Amino acid sequence: MTPLVSIIMGSTSDMPVLEKAAKFLDDFQIPFEINALSAHRTPEEVTDFATHAKERGVKVVIAAAGMAAHLPGVIAAQTTLPVIGLPIKSSALEGVDALLAIVQMPPGIPVATVGINAGLNAAIMAVQILALTDEDIAARFSQYKHDLAQKIVKANEELSRISYKYKTN
Repeated sequence: MTPLVSIIMGSTSDMPVLEKAAKFLDDFQIPFEINALSAHRTPEEVTDFATHAKERGVKVVIAAAGMAAHLPGVIAAQTTLPVIGLPIKSSALEGVDALLAIVQMPPGIPVATVGINAGLNAAIMAVQILALTDEDIAARFSQYKHDLAQKIVKANEELSRISYKYKTN
């Protein structure tokens, strides 16, 4: 099975954040791979990954990194695939350093960026990208969005049953 999404992390210590991404992709039946690569410790492997990912069938890359967070940008510089940067909270700066390192890319090398430790949102964005060219994924994603809305409808129904002396709705 060819991976459509590649989840790359700078260190396996990032895996707890990426578990939500992996579970979401798995639930959506999206083939994916997970690897640890470091822009600083394994730069040749990062280059090899980035320059060959597209020919291997990968359509979207989720690149997670903490602290200096160069991994998403280094990958984006070497591929035409969309790269979703996932800043990891891993330092005294609570992940803000990683967030700024990922979003402040130079012109021509964009990295779509989600919030700090937002592994689920990274996977959701990857699915949205894939849904542009795959009707089956688009239908499943549309159902997912409908189900999200229904959760709020149900929550409001439950809230309407709560009674307080001065509650007006």
